[in-house]
Amino acid sequence: MSNSTVPLQDEHPVTGTLIKMPAQLADPISYQLALGEHRIDLSARLGQSITLTHTGNIYCSACSRKTNKSYAQGHCFPCMKTLARCDMCIMKPETCHYAAGTCREPEWGEQHCMVDHIVYLANTSGLKVGITRHTQVPTRWIDQGATQAVPILRVATRQLSGLVEIALAKMVADKTNWRTMLKGGEADIDLKAEAARLLPEIQQTIAELQVQHGEHAISLLDEPIVDLHFPVLEYPSKITSHNFDKNPAVSGVLMGIKGQYLILDTGVINLRKFTGYEVSFSQ
Repeated sequence: MSNSTVPLQDEHPVTGTLIKMPAQLADPISYQLALGEHRIDLSARLGQSITLTHTGNIYCSACSRKTNKSYAQGHCFPCMKTLARCDMCIMKPETCHYAAGTCREPEWGEQHCMVDHIVYLANTSGLKVGITRHTQVPTRWIDQGATQAVPILRVATRQLSGLVEIALAKMVADKTNWRTMLKGGEADIDLKAEAARLLPEIQQTIAELQVQHGEHAISLLDEPIVDLHFPVLEYPSKITSHNFDKNPAVSGVLMGIKGQYLILDTGVINLRKFTGYEVSFSQ
C-alpha cells in the first residue's frame, strides 16, 4: 500500500482502509485522517460537518486479507494467532518470552521489544504511569490523550519496562479512564514532584533488576515536562459513543480531536478501534 498523500476533493467522498490517525506535535496537535493512501487534514475541519461511513468491508492491517471480524486492533484471525504484535505479552510486557526462544517472530521482537523503552508519568484522566519504545515519544502520549508527560526512566527492553511499570502501578494508575479524558478540564500535575515521590519507593526493585540485567539496563532520566494541547473547540458534558458495528454511518460537527478519538456534536468515536475497516469520508 502506498504511503503517498492524495489531495482530498471536498465535493467527492474519499474511501480507504482506516488506520491510526497520524499526529504531529504542535500547538495544538495536528491530526490527519488516514484512509488507505489518502491523508485528510482533520485539524482544518474543526467546526465543520463530516460523515464517516463504513462500507461493510474489513481488511487485515498485516496481510490485507478480507475478514469478517477484526482482532487485536485490525488483524484477521490467522494473523492474530501467529504475529508477535498480537501476542499477550504486548498487553503484558512483563510476560515477554523472547529469552525462552518462543517469540512468534524473533526478528520483530528484536526490533520492537529488545530495544530501549521509556517509563513515563502522564496526566491523562489523572496521574498515570506508562511505557513506550523510545522512538514512540511523544506519539504514545498523544495517542493516550495526555495533557502532560515526562520520561522518568530509560530501560533496555520492553520486558524490563513492564516490570518497572508493575512496581509503580502499585501506587499510581496504569490505565486511562477514557471517558474522563474526553471531558477535558484536567488540572495540571507537578509530574517532576510525583517522580521524586514515587521513584524512591521502587528503588529496591530497580536495584534487583540491575543486578539481574546489568547496572546500565535501567537509568534515571531528568527530562522536562512536555505539555500537549489538543485541537478541541468544546468538550462534551456527556459521553456518547459511535460504533461502526452498530451504525455504519457516523455524522456530526467535528468539535475536537483528542487521543485517537474524534469528538463530534453527536458523540465520540475511537478510530483506532476500527483499524482495518474500509471507511468513506465526506462533507
